[in-house]
Amino acid sequence: MHSTVALCLGLLASLAQGVAFNKHAALEDCLSGSKTAVDAIDSDDYTRDVAPFNKRLQFTPATIAVPTTVEQIQSAVACGSKLGYKVTAKCGGHSYASLGLGGEDGHLIIELDRMNSVVLDKETNVATVQSGTRLGHLAAELFAQGNRAISHGTCPGVGISGHVLHGGFGMSSHSRGLALDWVKGMDVLLANGSLIHASAEENKEVYWGMLGAGSNFGIVTSYELNTFEPPANVTWFVASLPLKQNTTVAALEGIEDYVRNTMPAELNMRLYATRQFTQLEGIYQGNKTELEAVLKPFLSKIGGTLATSQTVTWIKGLEHFATVKLNQTYPYTQVQEQFYGKSLELSGLNGTAAKSFADYWFNVAKQETAHWYLQVDFQGGVNSAVWKADSELTSYAHRDKLYIMQFYISTTSTPETGFDFVNGWAEATTSALEADDWGMYFNYPDTQLDRAKAQEMYWGKNLARLQKLKAELDPNELFYYPVSLNPEAALESL
Repeated sequence: MHSTVALCLGLLASLAQGVAFNKHAALEDCLSGSKTAVDAIDSDDYTRDVAPFNKRLQFTPATIAVPTTVEQIQSAVACGSKLGYKVTAKCGGHSYASLGLGGEDGHLIIELDRMNSVVLDKETNVATVQSGTRLGHLAAELFAQGNRAISHGTCPGVGISGHVLHGGFGMSSHSRGLALDWVKGMDVLLANGSLIHASAEENKEVYWGMLGAGSNFGIVTSYELNTFEPPANVTWFVASLPLKQNTTVAALEGIEDYVRNTMPAELNMRLYATRQFTQLEGIYQGNKTELEAVLKPFLSKIGGTLATSQTVTWIKGLEHFATVKLNQTYPYTQVQEQFYGKSLELSGLNGTAAKSFADYWFNVAKQETAHWYLQVDFQGGVNSAVWKADSELTSYAHRDKLYIMQFYISTTSTPETGFDFVNGWAEATTSALEADDWGMYFNYPDTQLDRAKAQEMYWGKNLARLQKLKAELDPNELFYYPVSLNPEAALESL
């Protein structure tokens, strides 16, 4: 009897394996028939494309499709939909949660980085940019083709799509806005297979949803980007900020007052701290003399000193913060780290919240020997282009926040300890705040959040509207990842 049961179970297992094998074979056949290239297992391309930025989160895709035309993207997505695969677009591959690999095993990955054309129309100064373009390549091409730019992040290997579709903060954002603020329009492939154009005039609800939560609704194949003429010279700088526990709250309150009420539009700045040091760093859109005049009274008030600065060209300023070659294209070898990251977006940091934050910093973080850093980007303020932009035009939910804060710790030896360290600091910071005074930034996704909490934190006041749009555009969740928008929530409310 036992042997008969075992035989039956063995046959069922074999049949199940056969179904899985046949499904995968069918996917390979479908992609082959559509003339979409696929990374061969163990090839150099596969090794590069499957490598996660965060080594803690390594996932195995069903297949990595590598389209070079819009038609091939359409065909690959159709294959995934027909055969029941979740489909994930990947551009730069720098997601903290490996969301470009699906955030889990078994997705059909659409690797876009072979599609990286940048063409500037010199009559309109609008750039047409393929969705697999990396930020450094975009910056280099815009500058070379016509002395133009958009505001974006500092890491040249980051892909435009994940960056732009969820915000896109960088070292010119206080002056020029978020990366998503430069999107004039885009071509979007939806779950039903249709390719539409979305802008402020056409498919307006899709345009709104894509610019803030775009990974949930479709795959962008091409962007039209407005551009600006960058200043001839900028000045990068570092200011030392030797804080002590009994002076930190006053310093934080001084920083908040300056950022909110005084910080000029030309100044882009962040606080950066490790166990060993704390500094302010940034870039000023002007010369060194102008920078010193702007910073001197502020630094004097908070106990800081200007350590170094240099006036350089626009491109040299980008290269300074890039730290590596700016113009990054395929083939791109991913730098890998093993870490845990978490973000907060805060309306401010003062009073009880600032004291709790500072106490954790000095009593806990200063004793932690694993490599960690804290980064506080100054997003808002009365002179900030982020605050001045129309908040109703895009679904980026935390435009009203003053700061984007990032906690990072290496988890090479003890991941759980790292989780506790970062979460403890974040909880100490937010425990005294009202719910409306904080949220989280999707471009630093937190792997410790469940789906419901993640949606609330990333999309805040826009969540219900976004879930409704998800239910309309992708009710079967073709474009799914573990913390994606849940269309069922919208359907249940009807």
